[in-house]
Amino acid sequence: MGPPSRKQRFEQMYLEHYPDLLGYVQRRTESPDDAADALAETFTTAWRRLDDVPGGGEARLWLYGVARRVLANQRRGESRRTALAVRLRAELAEWAESAPAAGGGIDGVRAAFRRLGEPDREVLSLAVWEGLTSAEIATVLGCSGGAARLRLHRARKRLAGELASAGLDLTRYGLRAVALAKGRP
Repeated sequence: MGPPSRKQRFEQMYLEHYPDLLGYVQRRTESPDDAADALAETFTTAWRRLDDVPGGGEARLWLYGVARRVLANQRRGESRRTALAVRLRAELAEWAESAPAAGGGIDGVRAAFRRLGEPDREVLSLAVWEGLTSAEIATVLGCSGGAARLRLHRARKRLAGELASAGLDLTRYGLRAVALAKGRP
């Protein structure tokens, strides 16, 4: 009988050290999901670097070192996500304060958008939120480029009309919105 295969070696190491590593990561994480993620990442690293894993009892210590680095990466990632969330909240609050106040402000715009038909909302969302060009919108909608441009133009015109009928100051949204509301391209 020869030396164990990679799979056998990994399975043996996994079964032998899983309970110790589970306790290690559970004591250092806030949730069971975080512990499970750290444990999975630790053993994934061990599988990828199986030739680097020392034999015997040293394997356990090597796995602890990997788990420690995985947990540190999790904490750094969480810190970055928290900082991003704080920054986004501040930007959204600033944006909401600077939104047009006349005629309902951002709520008026949302209401006008909701009054549009689903096809208009979809084409406007693809253009504005997703940042797609007319050609890309055509691909998504399964139509020609000309048809996509026409649908987008008509949707913008209907939105401008809804904004105007809500009494919103269209100059806050640009001269094109004013022209569209008046029926000009």
